[in-house]
Amino acid sequence: QLLELLTSIQTQLLERMATPGPETKRQKVGVGSDKLEEDAPKNSLKEYKVQDLMQMYYGRLFPHQHMYKWLAYGNDGKHTQADASFFQRREFCFTLDGDIFARYKSFKDGNELREAIKQTTPAKIDIGPVYTCNPQERLKFGAAFQPVERELVFDIDLTDYDDVRTCGKDGHICNRCWPFMAVAVKIIDAGLRQDFGFQNILWVYSGRRGIHCWVCDPSARKLTDEQRSSIASYFAVYKGHENDRVKVALGSAGQMHPAVHRAVDMLQEVWEQSILPQQRLLEDEVKREGMLKYVDDEEADNIRKAWAREPAASRGRKGGDLDVNVRRWHILKAEVEKKRLKTATRVLHEIMAAHAYPRLDMEVSKKMNHLLKAPFCVHPKTGRVCIPLHPEQAFDFDPDAVPTIYELLEQLPASSSEADKGEEWRSTRLADSVDLFQDLFLSGCSTASRQELAARAKAAASRPDMGF
Repeated sequence: QLLELLTSIQTQLLERMATPGPETKRQKVGVGSDKLEEDAPKNSLKEYKVQDLMQMYYGRLFPHQHMYKWLAYGNDGKHTQADASFFQRREFCFTLDGDIFARYKSFKDGNELREAIKQTTPAKIDIGPVYTCNPQERLKFGAAFQPVERELVFDIDLTDYDDVRTCGKDGHICNRCWPFMAVAVKIIDAGLRQDFGFQNILWVYSGRRGIHCWVCDPSARKLTDEQRSSIASYFAVYKGHENDRVKVALGSAGQMHPAVHRAVDMLQEVWEQSILPQQRLLEDEVKREGMLKYVDDEEADNIRKAWAREPAASRGRKGGDLDVNVRRWHILKAEVEKKRLKTATRVLHEIMAAHAYPRLDMEVSKKMNHLLKAPFCVHPKTGRVCIPLHPEQAFDFDPDAVPTIYELLEQLPASSSEADKGEEWRSTRLADSVDLFQDLFLSGCSTASRQELAARAKAAASRPDMGF
């Protein structure tokens, strides 16, 4: 009944938008970085809660077949080495109203997944590992029920930067604090590709205040918990707080690990350009004093006196003047370099890393059976869709321009030739995100899956035939 009601509302919306009348008003709708003005009726879908609209979204817009093709890893075809049970051994978890977790769900294919999501309309969909057997039959197998395969995943949340960001806290996210996420993408992505040789990597905006990373190479999916923990520790330069300041493990003086050195170089590129001026770190007294904890007392006194002599009016470049935060950083930098011969660079690197080096949720990466939210879910609090992002364009990503469930449903036509194919998303702005998922990630993933199946076939052919 709700679906029929929403469809009726949508049809009325389209009719009103086609024939504007006195009951309409002007409204701005975000499309990428542009703002287009469109007529919108006063009584729109925004009167409904996000959860009320989930059934229509998951029934008509969620790219079920793309998700199925991804998570089947080539086992959805007729290849002689394809494992027909593979997808059905994958765990899905639905979070229902009241924070009820329905774990160990499994489905034979994308169509069955679609129908289950449409009927239950979960607030969140999490993806778990592939087990030794169908998760719904786990009680039959007892201790033999074990995870055997799972993507290597990473989770980075802006709430872990609340001690350094000045634009907001908790669930807040904006273009001022997004550079923390963007530089994290650049650093982790470079390490995964250059240091570990992984290629099939998917980055996804979480729908609210963070980012998720899925490493899907066959070798990554088969990592043990110990190996996953080791890789996560490799990126764990941020070590929390100690003695009222952030602790970072940069290595011994003069012997910085090449990966850490590469990361610091990336931080330097955005420190003065984005993070300092946008977060206004050196205009905030608490943040200023926190930064001075990385230098000795004499240096700190000299820096304070020099800062006091500086005008604090300019923000951004006006008439060639540097932003006040960048000017104050230059003062700190000059004071540190004045007497230190070998350690000045390390102190500056430590300050930048303490503020902006990626802060991973380590527990998410360590265990094979840890759940992580599926791409293309709708965040129940923001209504934003968890869309993929291009790692090379991370700084151009705008969290405020992410498609919302309200916008996408209003973009659906009353009838569509794509409906029969289950691809109504093509009529909405979600098409850009699905195409990015396909072109940037799924195509390469499919190639790797074909190569893996071919390798299995070759290995099977080389084994002696023991039949008599």
